[in-house]
Amino acid sequence: MNIVACIKQVPDTAAEKKLNADLRLERTGIENIPNPFDEYAIEEALRTKEANGGTVTALCMGPDGAKEALRKAIAMGVEKAVLVTDPKLAGSDAWATAYVLSQALKKMEYDIIFCGMQSTDATTALVPSALAEFLGIPQHTYTGKLGIGEGHIASQRQTESGYDVVTSAMPALVGVVKGINEPRYPSLRGIMQAKRTEITIWSLADLGIDASEVGASGAKEKVLSFSPREPRKGGQVIQDEGDSATKVVEFLTFKKVL
Repeated sequence: MNIVACIKQVPDTAAEKKLNADLRLERTGIENIPNPFDEYAIEEALRTKEANGGTVTALCMGPDGAKEALRKAIAMGVEKAVLVTDPKLAGSDAWATAYVLSQALKKMEYDIIFCGMQSTDATTALVPSALAEFLGIPQHTYTGKLGIGEGHIASQRQTESGYDVVTSAMPALVGVVKGINEPRYPSLRGIMQAKRTEITIWSLADLGIDASEVGASGAKEKVLSFSPREPRKGGQVIQDEGDSATKVVEFLTFKKVL
């Protein structure tokens, strides 16, 4: 079975987030890490391989520094890694990211593609669904449990009231939630293997992608302006003078809670 885990490098969740002069998230001068949600996708990909056989390939789009995110995936147990990197990709939005990944996947063999439910830098949660659409394959999003049969998969899609059961043929894309597993720690052997493993590098030319379709020039969405979040204001204290219940109701009515 050919399994692919799509991952992304993001700024450390503890780092201060700010926009640069191009109104893009500043990614230099701070620590960058593998997207935490993608570690669950890597773990599920590895468990799928262990239960069904096959190989796992990690796929990433990003700058040259994103190799470190791929090396962590290799240290966890992934056998192969592919990085799509090109200066002209800077400024790509979710649509362009999904498109580029889809073109890379068309050069690969896959039965199941795993993605994290979202990234911690943009949190749009759009890429998994868009990627499945570009590839024309079934999608299992917000997956909390996965079962694999002969040529088909079944998943439990998490909802506000429980879960939906989704089944489809393969190949298919699976977007996983945090509760699906507990990601393993890289082993010492895996860390040493990650240092030796060669990462395949593809550019836009390698994928046959016109630069005008991606990057800032091809973005479907643009940031026009931004402002800092307002400081948190103190709450309103209601003294109980016999009419506190009325004041609470009036407050909730004003806030349109009631």
